[in-house]
Amino acid sequence: MDIKNDVQQQFGKNATSYVSSPIHKDGKDLLKMVEMAELTGQEVLLDIATGGGHTANAFAPLVSRVTAVDLTTEMLVAAENFIKENGHQNVEFIQGDAEQLPFTNESFDIVTCRIAPHHFPHVDSFIKEVHRVLKPKGQFILDDNVVPEKNDYDQFYNTIEKIRDYSHFRAWKKSEWIQKIEESGLEIFEWHRFEKTFRFEPWCANMKLPESEKNQLTQLILKSSKEIQEKFRIQIENDKVISFVGEAIVLKAIKR
Repeated sequence: MDIKNDVQQQFGKNATSYVSSPIHKDGKDLLKMVEMAELTGQEVLLDIATGGGHTANAFAPLVSRVTAVDLTTEMLVAAENFIKENGHQNVEFIQGDAEQLPFTNESFDIVTCRIAPHHFPHVDSFIKEVHRVLKPKGQFILDDNVVPEKNDYDQFYNTIEKIRDYSHFRAWKKSEWIQKIEESGLEIFEWHRFEKTFRFEPWCANMKLPESEKNQLTQLILKSSKEIQEKFRIQIENDKVISFVGEAIVLKAIKR
């Protein structure tokens, strides 16, 4: 699919910036994911769309084995370098598609996925695959950017993300995630909402956004309604966008 080629292109050329990105490496959401997991130290964990490897790295010292899977070869190389530099030897790295996982049924005690599903064109297939590879009573811990329930806010956020990153498919509403996950047969036990402040310049720089597209994005944000600017706490100084506030959901679901 074109979107998956876009993902490989976009993340291939920006792999190292994702390892060092503050939002990806320092987020309170990552600490919450670890806190939510019930661990004995014997678990086999799958981290889907591992990206810079931050989630796999956080869980590696706490479980028996981690499998980090990603669609993009360059991201896997960057993640492996990062994780091995931190001294973890119990992580294997496999190229694979989140919507068609290369693993047998009921292979993992825990599945994690962080700040990635908004790139998946068939998120229902991803959730189905999570259910398939989890053992009974296995834990699914999801973390992703979401949009507010109001359609105007949804459209605004997904539009600016798509301009910034052509591999962005869709950030879903909180209600959509809850419905999709529970319809799959997983049962949601806990969820949290996080606010995320995006600094405009680094947010664009992460994607090596051309100046013309950055200007387009700036104009779209500057011309947005007062209601949208208030909702996303958009900070503007001298006709320059400084920052805005988005949101993410972190949840745990169990396979029964």
